[in-house]
Amino acid sequence: MQQPDLFDAQLEPGAWVAGVDEAGRGPLAGPVFAAAVILDPHRPVAGLADSKALTAARREELAGDIRLKALAWCVASASVQEIDELNILQATMLAMRRACEGLALAPTQALIDGNRIPKGLACLAQAVVKGDATVAQISAASILAKTARDADCLALHALYPQYAFDQHKGYGTALHLERLRTHGPCPAHRRSFAPVRVLLGGTA
Repeated sequence: MQQPDLFDAQLEPGAWVAGVDEAGRGPLAGPVFAAAVILDPHRPVAGLADSKALTAARREELAGDIRLKALAWCVASASVQEIDELNILQATMLAMRRACEGLALAPTQALIDGNRIPKGLACLAQAVVKGDATVAQISAASILAKTARDADCLALHALYPQYAFDQHKGYGTALHLERLRTHGPCPAHRRSFAPVRVLLGGTA
């Protein structure tokens, strides 16, 4: 199936449209990240796509291009502690709101990947299902969020090499679960997620 062409969402002249996406809802460890991006129509970024459809090297290349050419961008996160206290959905919404609030330009509208909109945004907002594959601004945000999270996983690997975060990126792979059983959870693990909770004596 051919990838549909991305479109740049636009409003009236002078309006700023921010694309917003997250990375890291599913893993058992680490913060959840979100990014917001306002692209410059006069400096397009070639090759934007859903971050999951790109190689790691291509994501890094595009991330540098986005940071260089975008009118405004911001990467934010919600911590492991916030994930455990709020639940992963609400922590994701919090990270998205922080990303929007951190933009150097106040957006006129935010286009949010998925089917939910964070509460408390200071602008109009619209949810776009599969927007990371169809809307340029959201694709750019997905790339910044994903590369930020991958960098965080490498930092976690440096702190806790016994868990091999550089290989599984925190997801519940067989390798990660085996290391969890061997070493027990580290401070970066999400205690509210079932595989970690069970190891700590909780219920599935």
